[in-house]
Amino acid sequence: MEIQIFGIKNSADTRKALRFFAERRLKTHFVDLKERPASPGELRRFVQRFGIEGILDRSSRRFADLGLGAAHLGEERWLEKLAEEPLLLKVPLVRYGAQLTVGDGDQTWRQWTGR
Repeated sequence: MEIQIFGIKNSADTRKALRFFAERRLKTHFVDLKERPASPGELRRFVQRFGIEGILDRSSRRFADLGLGAAHLGEERWLEKLAEEPLLLKVPLVRYGAQLTVGDGDQTWRQWTGR
């Protein structure tokens, strides 16, 4: 089974995830969110598991630039906003079958790979 990594090339945590799986010679599919944003449907999987707050990076520069600190949006509107603005996401978003992680999931990845 292939490991899917959604992230941004210049993110240290995304590079760490790519390196982790490459060192173990596991096949990955990398999606650079700056080039091809994740669909609302794909993001919904992560939201169902972690909630909006689990995937939203409130400490990001883009969050502050957009002035979203006082925003009270519904889940559907947040999904649209996250699809439009991938820099608002905690990255990497990693999917292995039905298993998911957000951010640095080193311990979980070790369980997946057994290494």
